[in-house]
Amino acid sequence: MTEFMQLHHKRVTKPYSQADLKKVINELAPTLSDRIHLSQSIREQHGRGEDSYGCIAPDAVIYPFSNEEVAQIVQLCNRYKIPVIPFGTGTSVEGHLLAVHGGISLDLSEMDQIIEINAADMDCRVQAGVTREELNKALRYDGLFFPVDPGANASIGGMAATQASGTNAVRYGTMREAVIGLTIVTPEGEIVKTGTRARKSSAGYDLTQLYVGSEGTLGVITEIQLRLHPVPEIIKSAVCSFETVDGAVNTVINAMQMALPLARIELLNALQMEACIAYSKLEGFTAQPTLFIEFHGTESAVNEQIEQLQDICQAFSGKEFQWAETTEQRNALWKARHNAYPAAHLLKPNSKVLTTDVCVPISALAVSIADSERLAEEAGLSCPVVGHVGDGNYHVLIVFDPENSEQSKAAKQLSEKIVHRALQLSGTCTGEHGIGFGKKEYLLSEHGDAVEMMRCIKKSLDPNNIMNPGKVFDL
Repeated sequence: MTEFMQLHHKRVTKPYSQADLKKVINELAPTLSDRIHLSQSIREQHGRGEDSYGCIAPDAVIYPFSNEEVAQIVQLCNRYKIPVIPFGTGTSVEGHLLAVHGGISLDLSEMDQIIEINAADMDCRVQAGVTREELNKALRYDGLFFPVDPGANASIGGMAATQASGTNAVRYGTMREAVIGLTIVTPEGEIVKTGTRARKSSAGYDLTQLYVGSEGTLGVITEIQLRLHPVPEIIKSAVCSFETVDGAVNTVINAMQMALPLARIELLNALQMEACIAYSKLEGFTAQPTLFIEFHGTESAVNEQIEQLQDICQAFSGKEFQWAETTEQRNALWKARHNAYPAAHLLKPNSKVLTTDVCVPISALAVSIADSERLAEEAGLSCPVVGHVGDGNYHVLIVFDPENSEQSKAAKQLSEKIVHRALQLSGTCTGEHGIGFGKKEYLLSEHGDAVEMMRCIKKSLDPNNIMNPGKVFDL
């Protein structure tokens, strides 16, 4: 049985009847009829992400335009206990979009307005459907940028919901640092604002941070207030290759321990470099463990960072820096890094990729990556490694044949071993992708009794369990 079929067999009995679903659709039809979709093709598009979990389609897809429309939809769904699955751009990788309990997919892509940009205070407010690329295009006229860059052109609402991170996190932080306020539609259909535009506050419980990373299980994020940053005076990108992964990783550890303010420092192992060279047509690069590095700041500060990092690289047998001299070359370099996932698919035709997402303390990084590579070799699987190693977060991309039951089993076992080893090193099972459907058992291993506290919060805020049920943990 393929993994796709296994997931369908795991679908839980729906907590509502088709008659109840029809009542909701009919009540919404007068105002939303042209934005309610029941066709199989559109439903299937909304029942999957960019992962290996297959597709479980919702019963309907609705495109709201405003907070009030979201509230109307959610309130009705809550009355009839119909699940609501928030949808951004469909780029999540942990089964967040699987309609395991049926329900309605709430596609927020039409809520794509940039509400305000406050250049003097370096913040902005956007609707959930705005993508990070659209936002940065609008910000460039004010000399500002939004730094969280997960690679995919994800929606800001989805990035907040999954607590996304990316290549710039080592300097600018993750969505947890970027989000300073939200507008939420609760499971009962109330519209609630959290946070302020102030840079800090000690007023009451931090509801903003409760919802950042909640993965659509506590409510629907419809607006986001974001902290912004000035565009750096100088941006320089370079690549440095090493004889061994150990040399590259120890370079990163030493750079972080010296508090070098690097904007990005990314690791690709030899197999990942081989895949990226082929997929992105990189010229002049070798299939060796490689660091992709970017420096931001004033000219004097950047030159100082470069000199210090070059000394560290040389100490661990790093080669001369290869520079991306122009903006076009720099963009091509980082595009190749962001295309690591599709590049991994190229290694074996008709393969699937199971993505791990562990994060460990920086001092344990070398041991963790070495253990992961050893475990992959023992499993006999091709496993590129790529990661935001400046903050201890890396991904093993486990390439396997989904039609080969032995390989599918070996891939899942390898993923489990990598996660459990990271937990032994005081790390986490997910640095940025979230728990979703696929990592619920790991959450229990990581947090133990604290998961029951999470369940209590969920039950209190969503007693009918309509918000993306079956994700993060089971009730």
